[in-house]
Amino acid sequence: MTSDPHVDGQMRNVLVADDEPHIGRIIQLKLEQGPYRVTLVPDGRTALEHLRSGEPIDVVLLDIMMPYASGLEVLQELRRLPHRSDTPVIILTAKGQESDRSQAMELGATDFFTKPFSPKKLLARVDELF
Repeated sequence: MTSDPHVDGQMRNVLVADDEPHIGRIIQLKLEQGPYRVTLVPDGRTALEHLRSGEPIDVVLLDIMMPYASGLEVLQELRRLPHRSDTPVIILTAKGQESDRSQAMELGATDFFTKPFSPKKLLARVDELF
């Protein structure tokens, strides 16, 4: 039986990379209603800087289309990092093409949400990971 993150009270660290500030903020506000500490970054390069560091990150939410490095490029690099290789990654994208979904899953994405998505369903999915 997995423990409910809302019950055990443990804070989880979430990295959200999305170049659309309003979407990133909605995600942040929704997750922070739960036991989540959110770091919001506006592009792939900044996401990679956080991922390469030793800071605790329990789950990553990545937009595909971002400046400097796409979400898929970030995901590919993340899977090469020994200390991040098992970190759950949820891809968020306005590009709902099947080719994007299959590429993301081949690169090791945990899940794939097409925008617009329900913030409540996203929170439920993040909760399921723990």
